[in-house]
Order: sequence, then C-alpha cells, then structure tokens
Amino acid sequence: MLLENTVLATVMVALTVLVHFLGMVGLSSVAKRRAATGHLPGTIARQAGVVLVVILSLFALHTIEIWLYAWLYLILGEFETLEAALYFSTSTFTTVGFGDLYLDEKWRLLSAIQSANGFLLIGLSTAYLVTVMGLIHDIEGEIR
Repeated sequence: MLLENTVLATVMVALTVLVHFLGMVGLSSVAKRRAATGHLPGTIARQAGVVLVVILSLFALHTIEIWLYAWLYLILGEFETLEAALYFSTSTFTTVGFGDLYLDEKWRLLSAIQSANGFLLIGLSTAYLVTVMGLIHDIEGEIR
C-alpha cells in the first residue's frame, strides 16, 4: 500500500502543481498584456478590481485542485457521495482537517500528502498575491 499511496500522491501533486502553475502563468500573461497596452490600475477602483480578479482566479485554481482530489476519493471508493468527498478534500487541502470524515487506513497517507500539497499551493498563492500588491503599489507611485 505504501507504494500505491506514494505513486498516486506523486501523480496528484504533479497534476495540481501543473494546474496551479498554468493558472498563474495565464494570470501573469493577462497582466503583462494589459500593462503593455497601457491599462494600468491607476484608480483605487481599478486597483481593487485587479486584486479581486487575482483573488477569485487563485480561488478558482484551488477549487479545481480540491475537486481533482475529491474525484479521486470517489474513484477509490472512499466516499459514497460527491458532497462528502468534496467536504473531506476541502478540509484536508486547507489543512483544517476536522476529523469527522476520514479515509480508510489503506489511503490515509494520500490524504496527509494532500494536506502538504494544499499548504504549499496556498502559500504559493499568497506569495503571488503579495507580489501583485507590490506591483500595484509600484505602479501607484509611478502614476503620482
């Protein structure tokens, strides 16, 4: 079971990191195109709009990643309903880990690795958001 858990967890980590990376590259690409055409977030409303779009986009990426794990848990037969799989996946990915639902001992290592995966990806999103906020602050200084 250790080998199966490790292989499956490695595939899931690679998949979710790829989803996250491609999403952030897409966000950065959109931002670069807008900056190149002179659409800089000069007003407070535009700055707030940029931050909101970034936050919602990052939230969407995490949602996709959580759903990927939820579907995996359903495929493995660990939960009978999508709602239960999503609930477990969300609480595991965000490292809340309520403990009211749990995986069979056979797959518990997979959920532990999902927690580490979620922790790192949420940290990556936070770093990305801090970078965006810094860029907005720099642009704000240039506009004045």
